[in-house]
Amino acid sequence: MAYIGREPEYGAFEKQSLTADSSTTTFTLNYAVGSSSSILVSVAGVVQEPETGYNLSGGGTSLVFSAAPTTGDTVFVIFLGIARDVADFLSTGVITSQTELAERAASDDLFLLYDTSATSLKKIQTSNIVAASVNRTATGDGSTTGFTVTNGVTAAQCLVTVNGIVQQVTTDYSVSGTTLTFGTAPAASDRIQIRELPA
Repeated sequence: MAYIGREPEYGAFEKQSLTADSSTTTFTLNYAVGSSSSILVSVAGVVQEPETGYNLSGGGTSLVFSAAPTTGDTVFVIFLGIARDVADFLSTGVITSQTELAERAASDDLFLLYDTSATSLKKIQTSNIVAASVNRTATGDGSTTGFTVTNGVTAAQCLVTVNGIVQQVTTDYSVSGTTLTFGTAPAASDRIQIRELPA
């Protein structure tokens, strides 16, 4: 077969035939798709416009026509793109469905990323992407100015309060190594809170 432009090197588009009965408007797709533009839908030889002639439902697993195709019409779907589930890929190497995480990722959840230097997909645990905040409390004694913080944290990453009053970075305190140092020692019985924020 001749092509205008470059000949395709990869891929084959899957086809699914549907049986029209003049009443059914919703059909289950053989593959989940990410958007209505990821399929080409033909009814009686007429290509249907996405979001006008049809829409998707069920997370891309069902095709819903705006009007039921007539009995005897030739109806088919060409899959131009198929939705893939990262969790399935990580566990089996094969992606078979589509899932959306609708909440904050748990610390033991995994992200899939593409490592450009290794030109390969890799998985990384959430806890290695965003560090948890650290909350420290202490009580002033009128003489101590140095308090322990995590090594590598910067003054700008520390939210410091004394008796609920937020202290100013560099003006009221500084950080070096594992020590946060107040310019003036908090008074005896002052409530000190040091919250180390993720980078």
